[in-house]
Amino acid sequence: MANEKTLEDLFLDTLKDVYNAEKQALRAYPRLVKAVESDDLKAALEQHRDETETQIERLDKVFEMLEKPARGKTCEAIQGLIEESKEILSEFKGAPALDAGIIAAAQAIEHYEIARYGTLRTWANELGMKDAAKLFEETLKEESRTDEKLSKLAEKAANKKAA
Repeated sequence: MANEKTLEDLFLDTLKDVYNAEKQALRAYPRLVKAVESDDLKAALEQHRDETETQIERLDKVFEMLEKPARGKTCEAIQGLIEESKEILSEFKGAPALDAGIIAAAQAIEHYEIARYGTLRTWANELGMKDAAKLFEETLKEESRTDEKLSKLAEKAANKKAA
């Protein structure tokens, strides 16, 4: 008999993945914030750290809607992106390019999350989970705003300093 996995199974699996990704990202933020030199970048990262806590709360609500325990599964993609950020912190410590590297690392994480939340929103709509789709849309907007803010900070100062 063939494996009868459904879109609902895939949805739950991806929800667990992004839940773990957000938790890992939340643990990584203090290291990034401590390393940055720009006050504007520090403020942006701290603001997004706070948003991440709210995003985890939204994910908890989706788990509740599904009547499933809020549990993640190891997100190897985020693990890899966080490892890359650690390499940047180590290799560029004290260098003029450090903030530009931190922005790039943070944006790589944001882009992964944007992809995941866009997919989850679409699947939630497909599965008739309109309330969950709205929660994902809120988070997707926050992730996109953070990405835009990081791009502006890079263009305004960090990339110029790195050059």
